[in-house]
Amino acid sequence: MHVRNLSGSESFVTVDGSAIRELAGQAALPSVKQSLAEATLAVGGATTAHYHPVSEELYFITSGAGLMRVADEQREVVVGDCIVIPPGVEHKLTNTGPTPLTLLCCCAPPYRHEDTVLTEEPPHAPG
Repeated sequence: MHVRNLSGSESFVTVDGSAIRELAGQAALPSVKQSLAEATLAVGGATTAHYHPVSEELYFITSGAGLMRVADEQREVVVGDCIVIPPGVEHKLTNTGPTPLTLLCCCAPPYRHEDTVLTEEPPHAPG
């Protein structure tokens, strides 16, 4: 049996700029066909628009609120919403609320940096 607690997961930044803590996948438990991570976007933050050629993603909003864009469709998302993102479809999530936006992200097959294609320039650090 493999069990991992979120509190023991180290945070890392994905190619799209999300800060995530993986619970299952390549960086955590030995999950072969999917990965599960908690992602956080700071107030006013956003992912860099991107797509995954291979992975299907599920986003489940656990706190905060945001604007989700999948292909040409946009809508506000709130706690309890689940978003399905098919492989090869561009998407972007923006935190529009007054608190951090937190979500669970499931990828099948598991998340890999190499399966992320950016479709806009990432924001530059000040300085």
